[in-house]
Amino acid sequence: MKILAVDYGETRTGLAICDESELLATPLPQITEKSMNKVAAYIAEAAAKEGAARILLGLPMNMDGTEGARAGKSRRLAGKVEEASGLPVALWDERRTTITAAGILSDNGVFGQKRKDRLDSVSAAVILEGYLAWRKNHPED
Repeated sequence: MKILAVDYGETRTGLAICDESELLATPLPQITEKSMNKVAAYIAEAAAKEGAARILLGLPMNMDGTEGARAGKSRRLAGKVEEASGLPVALWDERRTTITAAGILSDNGVFGQKRKDRLDSVSAAVILEGYLAWRKNHPED
């Protein structure tokens, strides 16, 4: 099943999609919009365009496992995306994904504006990879 992953941010929202076999997570162009309603509409549009059957939204968590300050906004966005897309939206722990994504970009020599333009979508791909790994061990969920 194709799954669209979302790394929701204040000014940029990253997107990534997996293939039908759930093996490859590919970053998509970022959304540069601040309005939650517009972000939800863009996500729903991307899901339809990519043929996604599910949407995965990163949930900001603290290192101790409690929800981070932005978790409430992410939960509100999840409801708006579900309503706009008609697809199920799952929340997934996004701890350390931006750090991992920054490391991937650094390892590949991506810095400056190019890094800024890709960081959130690479973070969405990292979120998606974690979820896909979990699904391999929990196929019934």
